[in-house]
Amino acid sequence: MYLAILSVTVMHAAELPVGSAPEPVKSPHFPDRLHAFVWRNWQLVPPERMAHVVGASPMEIRAVGRSMGLSDPPAITSDQWRRSYITIIRRNWHLLPYEQLLELLDWSAEELAFCLREDDFLFVKLGLLKPRCAPLRYAPPGEEARAAAARIASVVQKHFHEPPGQPDQPLFHFVSELSELPAEGLPGPAPSAFSPRYCYSYFALYGDPLLDTTVDSYPDGYLARLAASGSGGVWLQGVLYKLAPFPWDESLSEGYETRLENLRALVKRAANHGLEVYLYLNEPRAMPLSFFEERPDLKGVTEGNHAALCTSVPAVQTYLRNAVAGVCRAVPDLAGVFTITASENFTSCWSHHRGGDCPRCAARGTEEVIAEVNALIAGGIAEAGTAARMIAWDWGWPDDAAEGIIARLPEGAYLMSVSEWSVPITRGGVESVVGEYSISTIGPGPRATRHWGWARERGLRTIAKIQANNTWELSAAPYIPAIENVARQAVNLREVGVDGLMLSWTLGGYPSPNLEVVAEVGRSTRVTADVAMESVALRRFGPTLAPAVVQAWYRFSEAFREFPFHVGSIYRTPMQMGPANPLWETPTGYASTMVGFPYDDLGNWRAAYPPDVFISQLEKIADGFDDAFASLEEAGGKAEAEAANRLALERELDVARACALHCRSAANQARFVAARDALLSAADARAAAPLIATIEATLEAETELARQMHAIQSRDSRIGFEASNHYFYVPLDLVEKVVVCEDLLSRWLPAERARHGL
Repeated sequence: MYLAILSVTVMHAAELPVGSAPEPVKSPHFPDRLHAFVWRNWQLVPPERMAHVVGASPMEIRAVGRSMGLSDPPAITSDQWRRSYITIIRRNWHLLPYEQLLELLDWSAEELAFCLREDDFLFVKLGLLKPRCAPLRYAPPGEEARAAAARIASVVQKHFHEPPGQPDQPLFHFVSELSELPAEGLPGPAPSAFSPRYCYSYFALYGDPLLDTTVDSYPDGYLARLAASGSGGVWLQGVLYKLAPFPWDESLSEGYETRLENLRALVKRAANHGLEVYLYLNEPRAMPLSFFEERPDLKGVTEGNHAALCTSVPAVQTYLRNAVAGVCRAVPDLAGVFTITASENFTSCWSHHRGGDCPRCAARGTEEVIAEVNALIAGGIAEAGTAARMIAWDWGWPDDAAEGIIARLPEGAYLMSVSEWSVPITRGGVESVVGEYSISTIGPGPRATRHWGWARERGLRTIAKIQANNTWELSAAPYIPAIENVARQAVNLREVGVDGLMLSWTLGGYPSPNLEVVAEVGRSTRVTADVAMESVALRRFGPTLAPAVVQAWYRFSEAFREFPFHVGSIYRTPMQMGPANPLWETPTGYASTMVGFPYDDLGNWRAAYPPDVFISQLEKIADGFDDAFASLEEAGGKAEAEAANRLALERELDVARACALHCRSAANQARFVAARDALLSAADARAAAPLIATIEATLEAETELARQMHAIQSRDSRIGFEASNHYFYVPLDLVEKVVVCEDLLSRWLPAERARHGL
């Protein structure tokens, strides 16, 4: 979710965006770009395909990998291949030009252009630019490259017991675990004070999930587990021109019947587990300027090389209403749709707050136009005659327009608002206001409360948007075990009388204790946060371990409330990459991107927090988590604890350890960048000496954190994954981080000591 986000300006599907096209970031710890390419694709791309891209033989590619100390590459299944394309794109973004990236993916330019535009803002996450990479061609490594590869191999051998390359648990192993139907049946969703309740699939593909049936985003085993965890439904993205005929260019709708058939099948399967299915609509999608050359009467506000389909035009209104009606008729048991009508994709003329540039929409204003889009979608549902809910999400609505929009929403609509939005906070003495999802903050806040009040005055029902499992504070773990915070927010929402809950955006669909705690709170008005946690811990860990687990949850929650939250930095910190984020001896010059590349952009990482406060707050979280581990580990060693419960505890500990390592590593990285930048301008040896000592200690600490995280991710494939970003990192990225740190310690720091006369 991205407030006031820039539109991705891809013109025609085959025209791939380049932006400013700067020079790529260098990786001096590798002998050359070929070695970087082989290393970074070793666990994700078959050697045969790597070889094809660079003009080598598979044997030559394997030889390059082995020269750096890697084990044989793992077998890449077709399922893994389909689920990891975003990870592949991201790790080759600074290595390959588009032409070779297409070869690596085995995609057409049209497929990649669609992915960059529609796969949850991927081009924005990549920085709205494509680095200018020269073609990469294989040449036999020379003597200098072979010597450098041998040095990498010696570092790998020094720090890792066995040659890395094949993790103990293959990537995406969690998909098969969650897909299997349990041997014993699981209960469906229990009655709850919250209705509806729905979340995103933990591993659904985002872009066009209803057409590609080779990957199952909603297997029955997962649906059963989700229902047992307390969710009452799932949601997925829908793009109307792919679900219904687009009257001005029906080629865009090719395959819509298949998508509707697959949606019907999903709705039916979900119902077998007591789950509902919801569609997310962000409509009508803007079109390339070329589309309007023959249809100027449809054109609204222009943004880049796209323009809005103006929703003040009757033909566009008819399209919206008819398309929604067609979907609902085709899938009569669809539970509902929820809309975003501001921010996000460029849709109506007022969606990005520039409707004043449209001669039709300017006079009508934000309130009328945005409310009308919601009314048109509701009208399509009504025309189809189904019971589907119409949920209007206030995401991105201007504060001064919200009351007027709510006043104009159609009868029977639900109003959804992010619970913790606008809660004032003070962390490390820095005052801020929450303007995104947050588990470190307990809602509801004044914005949501105010909007729900206006909705109730109209007789509309209300929904709280929360993140029960994780947030962009940290999305690389399946859930953040700050469970007291989650439970307390659920109790607060029950007390203020919201009707339903949206439990997650694309992140947060794992069947977790967090979801179960929310379900417990919804069972009865007598269930407190304490009682909910005790019930879930007893069910998951048994009577011997449950008390220690609950105490750890309290400690995790207290520590996580120290998170240095700021809306200006939440997407841009190294929290998603953790110890896998590289370090550089000189500034990269790149700005951090939205949960894509953190680079070394300390200014945007910390936002309003001074560097020392930002570092201190993250270390408070890591220290708090570490304090809680000791009692949990002691409890896990008790002989009377059942083996199955001890195994469950170990998995819980790994999730918590991963969270702590991400926080501590982000603090280390901030300390490194601050010291590096100061060292570059240090005037003399006296000023340089403490900076070099700090850098050396930080590199050694990061080496150890990377080794620890490598061990965790190698045995737990859930770590590092999020549905709309795929894997932020894989185990070899953590090995690479060790190589980076050793390279800086052995090559760069000695040169800096010499430069400063130390």
